Amino acid sequence: MTLCRHLKSCLLLGTVMLAACSESAVDTPATDSAPTYNLTLNMTEFMAHVLEPTADGLWRSAGWVLDEVDGYYELYPTDDEGWQRVENLAATIVEAGNAMMLPGRTMPQPEWTTYSQAMSTVGLTAMQAAREQDEEAIFQAGAQLYSVCTACHQAFNPEILSRFAPGSLAD
Repeated sequence: MTLCRHLKSCLLLGTVMLAACSESAVDTPATDSAPTYNLTLNMTEFMAHVLEPTADGLWRSAGWVLDEVDGYYELYPTDDEGWQRVENLAATIVEAGNAMMLPGRTMPQPEWTTYSQAMSTVGLTAMQAAREQDEEAIFQAGAQLYSVCTACHQAFNPEILSRFAPGSLAD
């Protein structure tokens, strides 16, 4: 009997404590202020320091090269560590698309959101391709990323397209 009474007391105490925690959470006033974001980097800096090196890393991880010195070689990762690096790059692409939609960084045109969301979607596709170590899928994801970037640049910064002439990724 005392064990049963002890269990009932513990259950009652636990219920009271849970209710007290719930009430204090309800009594705590919610803040109406929106979160602040550190947008120190303007869009040009964001592209140069975050998105461009990440996209270049992804593009340098898929496809083939035929050059005069080294001949033909593939760019695909050859081990689990390399594929993990590609997955990490793809995850950064996902989050870069999200970061482009932060308040204070978005453009008033709806196309900006469309391109930003498309970038995140392509990043998710590339992450899955890297997890599966699927060379064709990572190549296609890279092509899709190139298409999204090119379309966005045509809409918002057409003069930048001359920076991406053939051979500019050969570094």
